[in-house]
Amino acid sequence: MSDGDSEFDPEAKDQREIGREMVDQSTGLGSVAAHLYRGEVERAVSWRGRLDTTTNWAVTVMSAIVAYAFSGDVSHAIILAGVLMGTAFLFIEGRRFQQYDIWRSRVRVLQENLFANALDPSAGVERRAWRRELSEDYRDPTTNIGYRGAFSHRLRRVYLPLITAMLVGWLFHLRAFGPDESFPASAAVPGIDGWLVAAAVGVYYLVLLVLAVPLSDKERGESGAADHGNLEEE
Repeated sequence: MSDGDSEFDPEAKDQREIGREMVDQSTGLGSVAAHLYRGEVERAVSWRGRLDTTTNWAVTVMSAIVAYAFSGDVSHAIILAGVLMGTAFLFIEGRRFQQYDIWRSRVRVLQENLFANALDPSAGVERRAWRRELSEDYRDPTTNIGYRGAFSHRLRRVYLPLITAMLVGWLFHLRAFGPDESFPASAAVPGIDGWLVAAAVGVYYLVLLVLAVPLSDKERGESGAADHGNLEEE
């Protein structure tokens, strides 16, 4: 390393912003940071792919079930079974979103505080303690959002609209294939009264609505913006 590099003091006031150091001095630090950033992006893309795969399977399976339910004289219960399958996918996706959030948060930290500052040092960094916080994250990796928050996030963004559409289809199926029966009697399944089925569906949907309400900034999916950076979901 050059003399300037050997004298670099990360705690010195004029050298505290590592982004400025990357462009003002010729060091190997920029190369290391570039490789680190590329690795973090690759991990984020990998986990995003897993997230998208779960969503694609959920949409495909739920759509196929609805299409089958309206293909002939098929019980409306098949749609309710599809709703339960969609819920299972939601539980899986909530866990995967927790993992994805780790990598996307690191990417945003580097973008906002390192590369943005390197391109325009006059703007400064977004968070002064970002280096210490990122170092602690590497030393002791933890999830940035709880499972409740991840579950709520994916429910609001993807699964609540899907499940709502399925339940609307369920009601339409009851009306179309049981025109002589009134609701909720038409919701009956073998061995279970229609009132019980309708009540169970209503309670289930009410629970989903409650779980979809964020209880904090992190559960709104804004933890990245406030603490670690946020890559907005498509």
